Amino acid sequence: MNNIFVYCEHENGRVADVSLELLTKGRELADTLGCRLEAVVLGHGLKGIEKELAKYGADAVWVADDKELSPYRTLPHSAILCGLFEQEKPQIVLMGATPIGRDLGPRVSSALYSGLTADCTSLVIGDHTDNKSGKEYKGLLYQIRPAFGGNIIATIINPDQRPQMATVREGVMRKEEAKTPAKGELKTIDPRKWMKDTDLVVKIIERHIEERKINIKGASIVVAGGYGVGSRENFRLLFELAETLGAEVGASRAAVDSGFADPARQVGQTGTTVRPKLYIACGISGQIQHTAGMDESSMIISINTDPEAPINKIADYAITGSVADVLPKMIKYYKQNSK
Repeated sequence: MNNIFVYCEHENGRVADVSLELLTKGRELADTLGCRLEAVVLGHGLKGIEKELAKYGADAVWVADDKELSPYRTLPHSAILCGLFEQEKPQIVLMGATPIGRDLGPRVSSALYSGLTADCTSLVIGDHTDNKSGKEYKGLLYQIRPAFGGNIIATIINPDQRPQMATVREGVMRKEEAKTPAKGELKTIDPRKWMKDTDLVVKIIERHIEERKINIKGASIVVAGGYGVGSRENFRLLFELAETLGAEVGASRAAVDSGFADPARQVGQTGTTVRPKLYIACGISGQIQHTAGMDESSMIISINTDPEAPINKIADYAITGSVADVLPKMIKYYKQNSK
């Protein structure tokens, strides 16, 4: 009762990274609230899954193992989650802001009349006083996310309805094994307890998943360009440097909106959060919407014509100059020194 639940996605024999990130964050929230962290996994071939999730702090792992639950289908998964949450009464439920989470989360929250904050970038426990009634609330989940196109950061609370539900983007939270593994108590779910025959009417006849072609989240080096790069043609220099370094190319929202780069390359609050060993920011001013998605990089190099650009305040090295002048020299000298 009143514990924190994390819905863990399971595909092709592995748990999604975003689910492990949420367990890491959920462990922190549970410790703050003094409650248990519980994971929920629905799928097939899940033997031993509780041991893996215990490493990330799950005190209990609810498992429904049935061939009808893999691959994912909306109706059976939502029926089981609604039944489980009505039975267990969690105070917080977290899901990844993935295609599955974005499909499943709204359906479950609507059925439970709980509300849902989507695409959160931060989660914090805090108190709240209602200005109208003066009522005080303790230990609420602050659900923090960009709003109005990323121009402001909104903090959303759900004082009265339970569970407090949120989806979180992949890569926003750190994925770390707990210092002391939790017990990972296995709790078996009988899926037929809550599934109805009508939930199984839709059958998956053929399934095709397009592999992600751009993976800036997993890159150890990212060469990112902003509006200051000037054009899509000038981005070719970034691709040339990235090829030389074995890196991936990223972009700020301004560069993407201007058509300089593909949306899949966007780094920041409204894009992908990255933590590479080296981040080279080319022509990026460094607004908070962008830096929130890359400021945990191990090393940051800024290349900008403006020596007072905000990005320089968080950069380890700042190079004052135009991208057109600096990048060809970086490429030239790196090739010379790597022979």
